[in-house]
Amino acid sequence: MAAEAKYSIVREVGRGSYGVVYEAVASQTRSKVAVKRMHCNVPENVELALQEFWALQNVQKRHENVIQLEECVLQSGQVFQPISRHYRKSDHHLLLIETCLKGRRCMDPRAACFLWFVMEFCDGGNMNEYLLSRGPDAQLNNSFMQQLSGAVAFLHRNQIVHRDLKSDNILISHSPGGPVVKVADFGLSKVCQGKVNVNQHRFSSACGSNFYMAPEVWEGHYTAKADIFALGIIFWAMVERITFRDGDTQKELLGTYICQGKELIPVGEALLENPSMKLQIPLKNKKSIPDDLCRLLHDMLAFNPKERLDAFQLEVRIRRISYGKKRQRSGS
Repeated sequence: MAAEAKYSIVREVGRGSYGVVYEAVASQTRSKVAVKRMHCNVPENVELALQEFWALQNVQKRHENVIQLEECVLQSGQVFQPISRHYRKSDHHLLLIETCLKGRRCMDPRAACFLWFVMEFCDGGNMNEYLLSRGPDAQLNNSFMQQLSGAVAFLHRNQIVHRDLKSDNILISHSPGGPVVKVADFGLSKVCQGKVNVNQHRFSSACGSNFYMAPEVWEGHYTAKADIFALGIIFWAMVERITFRDGDTQKELLGTYICQGKELIPVGEALLENPSMKLQIPLKNKKSIPDDLCRLLHDMLAFNPKERLDAFQLEVRIRRISYGKKRQRSGS
């Protein structure tokens, strides 16, 4: 990006198998942006990048709790080419990217090829780090649950199924009214073509992070309701501060699980092995979760997707729960 001097890189803020994320400043406006760089010479990376681009550009209206894509730029050597949001499958720029999916490098084979995603900058890190650095807060949890349920309902209305919801993929932005969550990382998302009901459109490729995957995802036939199961895992872990240690990174992550001896088994996998298993909610403290929230979590984590809430039902139910709401003082 430096070749055009449109953005100035400030620092690296994240790195993974997907690529590198930087904090940057837009030269004209001096506003902060997040810039994700993905190497296009690896076909799997390009596929993730395309899924993210197609998902974010498919959202016609902005939502406060969904990360916003400012632009996507294809780099080959020192040449930078913006990819239009209003692309057509035959567009030259898109064809250049699609060649990577066939294992070929775009444009000049000797030149480094990258996709750059320029997105809004979130100054609070991810939700996992944010919550674990603070003490339990029922009002904050309630706010996050309402924001996340609204974001997922918005995505599903726009035919987008995220498929990898977890606390690491939710960013935090500070605002005068309090912290705002932003659903991000759409590399595994799918856009359902046509006017289909996302709760009836079936997917067959199992993907996501084990501890958040619904039972039917493990089997390889699922719908958008898998996103609701993942949210249920997040909400339960957030309220009771249940964490596990990731075996690869050794990071402490918010997430619920089933204990089998010394083994931690993902809830979805455990339910698949024993569909009649009753989840012990709350897990830590009976006073930590009121009855209406407990029922809500059970309905989000139902083994049978047909018995599970959809995003639109969740959006309504989450507003009615008593958890985290200030009690009104009665008049004297």
